Amino acid sequence: MIGTRTRRTESSRWKEAWWTVPATIAAAAAGSAATTTGSRWYQRLDKPPFQPPPVVFPIAWTALYADIAATTARALAHAEPDQNRALRNALLLNLVLNASWSWVFFRAHRLGAATAVAAALTASSADLTRRTAGVDRSGYLLAAYPVWCGFATVLSGALWRRNALRG
Repeated sequence: MIGTRTRRTESSRWKEAWWTVPATIAAAAAGSAATTTGSRWYQRLDKPPFQPPPVVFPIAWTALYADIAATTARALAHAEPDQNRALRNALLLNLVLNASWSWVFFRAHRLGAATAVAAALTASSADLTRRTAGVDRSGYLLAAYPVWCGFATVLSGALWRRNALRG
């Protein structure tokens, strides 16, 4: 009887934790809705030589979004209540920053502000990785996320510098 109760409790914790999937999908969709790599403005930007080909971005982000959703769900299912609350809040902040970068960059054309958002996202991603790994060792699978966001910060900064005088 105790084993059944434990399994049911663990099962319900998993069910409660999978909200990370639609939340991550929503952030991805919001960011994608603002992304306009075919726009005249974006095409005219002076891009640095280390910018990856356009095909890299959707592949990298899709893998990262899947990682974020699954890894944080696993951690939330295993977290103590105080860890759960802090991890949930860290994830929500991270997803807001994640989605907002595309709006600041592609829609507002604010390269300096986009660089600042990317830097905040990098710090948030590192914090999310730390918190997730603190609950469950599989959280270290998120390590690629702050690395990629760090690269995005450098790339955003390079775009800002290269295009600052172009208007």
